[in-house]
Amino acid sequence: MEAVIESFKNLKMDLTIPDNGLLIAYVSIWIMAIVPIYIGSFLSLKETKNESMSMSDAYTFPIIGSVFLFGLYLAFKFFDKDLINLILSYYFLLIGAFAMTNVLSSLFKYMFVGSSGNGKNKKKNEVKPLVSFKIPTIKFITEEKDVKIDIYDIVSFIIATGFSLWYIKTKHWIANNIFGLTFSIQGISFISLSEYSVGVMLLVGLFFYDIFWVFGTDVMVTVAKSFDAPIKLLFPKDIFADVYQFSMLGLGDIVLPGIFIALLLRFDRHLHQESKSKGSMKKTYFNTTLIAYALGLFTTIFVMHTFKAAQPALLYLVPFCVGSSMIVSALKGQFKKLLWSNLDTTKDTAKKTN
Repeated sequence: MEAVIESFKNLKMDLTIPDNGLLIAYVSIWIMAIVPIYIGSFLSLKETKNESMSMSDAYTFPIIGSVFLFGLYLAFKFFDKDLINLILSYYFLLIGAFAMTNVLSSLFKYMFVGSSGNGKNKKKNEVKPLVSFKIPTIKFITEEKDVKIDIYDIVSFIIATGFSLWYIKTKHWIANNIFGLTFSIQGISFISLSEYSVGVMLLVGLFFYDIFWVFGTDVMVTVAKSFDAPIKLLFPKDIFADVYQFSMLGLGDIVLPGIFIALLLRFDRHLHQESKSKGSMKKTYFNTTLIAYALGLFTTIFVMHTFKAAQPALLYLVPFCVGSSMIVSALKGQFKKLLWSNLDTTKDTAKKTN
C-alpha cells in the first residue's frame, strides 16, 4: 500500500496538448481496442457449447494471473531474456496462426458462401469439408466436438502462416497488431460469461489486480516492456520518425472488458427474445457499455499523457463498464433481471428471485 501511495506522490502533471504524431498514436490505439470488442461480441452470439466461467473461476482468475505475471517477471530477471522471448514468441505465434485462420475463414465464408432461404427458413449454405476429426474438451474454450476443415480454412491457414513468417523475421509492429487483433476477437468470441454477477466479480478482482501490479510494483511495466510477443497493441509515438518509440495497450485490457460487453449483447438478445418483438433487436446495454468502454479508455490515455506514467487501464475501464450497465438496468427497472439472468443455454432463462 505504501508503494501505491508513493507512486501517486511522485506523479507530475503535464497539460500540454500531444503533438500530431502522438495524437495519431493515441487515436489509433483507441480505435484498435474498440473494433475487436465490437466484432468479437457479435461473433459470440453464435450458438455454441462453450463452458462458461463460474463464480469460483472469477475469484481465482486474478490470483492465477498474478502467479503467471510474477513468474514471467522472475524469468526475465534471472534467465536470458532473448531465449524467453524466443520460446514465448513461437508459442503465441502458433496460437495466433490458428486464431487468424479462424477469423479469416469466417470472413471468407461470409463473403463467398452466403445463405439460402428467406425469413425464419434462412440458413447458411454448407461447405463440403476436406478433413474431419475430433478435439477434446478445453476448459473455458470448448467441449469435445467434431472439426471439419474446408478449402476456406486451408486458404486462411496459408495466409496466417505467411503473416507468422513475416512477424518472426521482422517483428514488425503492424504484424504484431494483426495478431493482437485476431487474438482479441477470438478471445472475446470464445471465452464465455453466462452470468452478469460473475462478470462483475471478475472485473472487480482484476481492478485491484491491475492497481497493485502497476502502482505497487514494477512487475507489470517490466514484463510489458520485456515481453516481445504479440500480446499487446503497438503504435509509433511518431510514425514519421527514423527510430520508433511505441505507445502500447495490453490485450487483457481489451479481451477482459470485451467478454463482459459481449455478455451484455447476449442479454440484449435475451430481452428481445423474451419480448417476442418482430422488429430489430435493441442493443441498449451493449451500445451503452461499449461507449462507456471507449470513454474509459480515453480517460486512461488522457491520465497517462497528463502524468507521463504508466496507468492500470482497468482502474478506469471497470468503473465505466460496470457502472454504465448498472445505471442502464436501474433506469429500465431491470437491475434484478440483469443481476440474476443466466445466459448459459440457447434459451436464455433467468434465475428466480424471492
